[in-house]
Amino acid sequence: MSELNKEVVDLVWGRPSNGGVSASIFRRWTQGFVFSENEHTALEQFEGGPCAVIAPVQAFLLKNILFNRESSNWRQMPEEEQKTALCSTLSEILESACSSPSTGFCLVTWAKGQSLHTSTHTNSQSQSQTQDVPEPESSQPPQEQQPTALAAEDLGFERFHSVLHKRTVMSVADLREEVLSLYHTWRGCCGVLLFLYSVILTKGIENIRNEIQDTMEPLIDPVHGHGSQSLVNLLVTGHAVSNVWDGDRECSGMKLHGIHKQASVGFLTLMESLRYCKVGAFLKSPKFPIWILGSETHLSVFFTKEMSLVGPECPSEQARRVFQSFDPEDNGFIPESLLEDVMKALDLVSEPEYVSLVKGKLDPESLGIILLGPFLLEFFPDQDSGIPDSFPVYHYNGLKQSNHNERVEYVEGTALVLGFEDPMVRTDDTPVKRCLQTKWPYIELLWTTDRSPSLN
Repeated sequence: MSELNKEVVDLVWGRPSNGGVSASIFRRWTQGFVFSENEHTALEQFEGGPCAVIAPVQAFLLKNILFNRESSNWRQMPEEEQKTALCSTLSEILESACSSPSTGFCLVTWAKGQSLHTSTHTNSQSQSQTQDVPEPESSQPPQEQQPTALAAEDLGFERFHSVLHKRTVMSVADLREEVLSLYHTWRGCCGVLLFLYSVILTKGIENIRNEIQDTMEPLIDPVHGHGSQSLVNLLVTGHAVSNVWDGDRECSGMKLHGIHKQASVGFLTLMESLRYCKVGAFLKSPKFPIWILGSETHLSVFFTKEMSLVGPECPSEQARRVFQSFDPEDNGFIPESLLEDVMKALDLVSEPEYVSLVKGKLDPESLGIILLGPFLLEFFPDQDSGIPDSFPVYHYNGLKQSNHNERVEYVEGTALVLGFEDPMVRTDDTPVKRCLQTKWPYIELLWTTDRSPSLN
């Protein structure tokens, strides 16, 4: 295996010292990007694991279909349009991951001449390694000669890495053309891994290592096969940082990297409702109303066409975000000594005499703390967020077994956002709802199906 291959393997799968990659975990990752027969714009996931790549691709795919496509029937898509939509989505993610356009974009594909027979059933070693590519393929082999999405039974870990081929293109136009020409490769055996390796080499292994918090932690968990948060963040934002908060933080002299700008699609996680983490505004409030939802073991996608959900922050939302930035532990309060800093950050009057007056009003019992609720009521009463009272929503889960009748289809529903008062009646208390409540505390969900959609 070439030196570059070894670096990629160490980064993705971990060091060989841990016993190597189990055959069952590798097999779960050998699928391609395949559209559901029952939902023309939804990608199907065959087994647990590759959702860390499939769910972000699905989220960007939905963004492009819902907001960049003229056809009103977004759930119907002929194969030629599926091809265009998928390939433009993969190109967009690769463009986002590219650290320096001068170094070009890398595409990892099968070595020239590798067909279904040679890449799955023979043991002869190919001389074409990932790092040396004498010439690009002039044309894409017919689909039937490429390994299919399910024909990976005999393609082992070592064999896969011996038949890879890396090509570099220097312009966005060439990238889009090449990605389109490789459509059947992305759809076929190992298409998900080939795309992941393309993103990694386009980003640069050293750049990824500089962003990951723990460089000893592989992008794919060697025990369970799940993708790491760094892997999800790399695909969603172009940066392989390990955390989901806004900006960088200091902790015991260490600089911990977070998200540095508003993402195109968002991320919410059940782990926040369990208080294991706090997702920042850059992921919670993306540019488009599409959110990847994380459970303990799986990723799915929640989305709507209601653009008012991601409109500019109203003053009270900005105030909440700024206040919470001074409350990293998410306690719901700050020490009164920080009140002046918060008021300055929000361009409120911050003369010492006035700040002292506000302290007395917001902390009448002299407890030394300022609560978020009273602070918002004092400075931003009766703020209308501009969000409609109800709007149609959809949930996607790519695993067949997690869908009704094992058909990968969107679950439709209606969301009600009830403001800041606690409602008297709750519709349900499902993991999907608990996940969404980390963004909309008083959201209610009415699904058209008998059972709520599954996060797992």
